[in-house]
Amino acid sequence: MERDERPPSGGGGGGGSAGFLEPPAALPPPPRNGFCQDELPELDPGTISVPDDRAEQRTCLICGDRATGLHYGIISCEGCKGFFKRSICNKRVYRCSRDKNCVMSRKQRNRCQYCRLLKCLQMGMNRKAIREDGMPGGRNKSIGPVQISEEEIERIMSGQEFEEEANHWSNHGDSDHSSPGNRASESNQPSPGSTLSSSRSVELNGFMAFREQYMGMSVPPHYQYIPHLFSYSTHSPLLPPQARSLDPQSYSLIHQLVSAEDLEPLGTPMLIEDGYAVTQAELFALLCRLADELLFRQIAWIKKLPFFCELSIKDYTCLLSSTWQELILLSSLTVYSKQIFGELADVTAKYSPSDEELHRFSDEGMEVIERLIYLYHKFHQLKVSNEEYACMKAINFLNQDIRGLTSASQLEQLNKRYWYICQDFTEYKYTHQPNRFPDLMMCLPEIRYIAGKMVNVPLEQLPLLFKVVLHSCKTSVGKE
Repeated sequence: MERDERPPSGGGGGGGSAGFLEPPAALPPPPRNGFCQDELPELDPGTISVPDDRAEQRTCLICGDRATGLHYGIISCEGCKGFFKRSICNKRVYRCSRDKNCVMSRKQRNRCQYCRLLKCLQMGMNRKAIREDGMPGGRNKSIGPVQISEEEIERIMSGQEFEEEANHWSNHGDSDHSSPGNRASESNQPSPGSTLSSSRSVELNGFMAFREQYMGMSVPPHYQYIPHLFSYSTHSPLLPPQARSLDPQSYSLIHQLVSAEDLEPLGTPMLIEDGYAVTQAELFALLCRLADELLFRQIAWIKKLPFFCELSIKDYTCLLSSTWQELILLSSLTVYSKQIFGELADVTAKYSPSDEELHRFSDEGMEVIERLIYLYHKFHQLKVSNEEYACMKAINFLNQDIRGLTSASQLEQLNKRYWYICQDFTEYKYTHQPNRFPDLMMCLPEIRYIAGKMVNVPLEQLPLLFKVVLHSCKTSVGKE
């Protein structure tokens, strides 16, 4: 929601109304380009470039964007080339929240990683052309597209192919080349199809090496008993919980993240006079003021981050402009949920939409309502702690795939650092909830999807959308 838009009707856009206290001074408007940015192109000398005059005439077979060459056997763009490479190298398993037939276009390709990878395979992208070490340069530059069966595609999409490869290497005594870093910036969810390896030593060697790299610390002996992130599975038994302590450096970094947060109650007035009927314009103006305050808190949060001096102002600007809606949504569902689903819900209850507003409400608005209600109940069930919220927020913010970044590799390291720290904390604090960390991470792509959908909801429909969501959530929780 953009604060510099005027209310749909009436005169309540800037100042107070008869029923509200005087609002605080206006804050800087939020950026306008914050949804679903595309990947930062990866320069790969092992691919074949198309001359400039021909490149203009060719489009990516995956998303329709301008093609830059022949990548892994087919004509594609830099974004889809990099996505396919990361997905295969990191053995990622995605999920589609719809019917596994999502539209792939330049603007929509980041909405569903499952359908994007599926189309890469269906169009003939050859995973065997990717170097095993993940470095630039194809393994065989002359290799072309491949046609694989639907059964083989399903094995790859479900993760079964990756499991068999891992078991093969484990049985032959080789090290596991796969990366444990299933980056939150790409799918924000752990691999649900992976299972516990029959040889724990191979898996944990890679896990401990990555911890040393990204956390800058040696791994204490007790970490050898921690299951790998990809060991979570509903189809395999988990090891019994082990009593252990939280690593001191993990504790210190989490404490710094929590200290950067402003956990004080929101200051925007949400108290109204008894019997006052709130108009659509007044509710819209209140929502704008809340968005102002929440955005202002995100800007202040960035300046307090423990890694603030490690990145450029340009990168922070790119990150904030692309994630501010997601950060506001996450905070509203967690640390500020009592006010949002309490005081704000009371205000929206005094707003009565007209028949015309009800009739014109869009289908996209209905989808956002359904998903927001689901996500609220998920967070309500998890009861996310301040420590978990701070880690989730940092993981979502440190998105190295946003276009225009100058330090993508450094962002990736920071992202993985806080991914592991969050896993550490949840395993330490919630010993008897082995699936808690995957559950938390799977909320992040849903937040990103909802934020992307809300941009398509007409502004004049936002008051009704919030009224329905807040009323439904407050009513259902009250019955528990």
